[in-house]
Amino acid sequence: MARHPDLEWREVLARVGAAPNKLQSLAEMERTGGEPDVVWRDAKSGEIVFADCSPETPKGRVSVCYDRAGMDSRKEHKPADNAIDMAAAMGVELLTEEEYLALQKLWEFDTKTSSWLKTPEEIRKLGGALFGDRRYGRVFIYHNGAQSYFAARGFRCSLRV
Repeated sequence: MARHPDLEWREVLARVGAAPNKLQSLAEMERTGGEPDVVWRDAKSGEIVFADCSPETPKGRVSVCYDRAGMDSRKEHKPADNAIDMAAAMGVELLTEEEYLALQKLWEFDTKTSSWLKTPEEIRKLGGALFGDRRYGRVFIYHNGAQSYFAARGFRCSLRV
């Protein structure tokens, strides 16, 4: 609770308890190595937001393409899964670029790995997808083909309750 002085833990418990599917999503975030924690409260909706706080991209979510279309476009060496489908199955959302930058202000993440980010449709239509990492003491947002995948790239996600 020292990291969350402005948050009433009873409220967090009540919100999660009122939505058992959210508790299952948190369990999936934890099972896949995300180390979920409360990171902020949405100023507009009042929702409490959990995000992956593992130092590096969660180990149970690496070596994946961005989405199904990217995965299907690979002729060979297809990965087992993709970030968008995995997140949907977990009941969570990939972090947006803005959320990723906000998370990086709290602690330092992805100094050896990188994480796919929710990509705007106009970029995705052109075949690309966004990812971020922290190198040389700063945060970078890059692009890659959605079909690419690497052992050190996975995805971080958020859950709103």
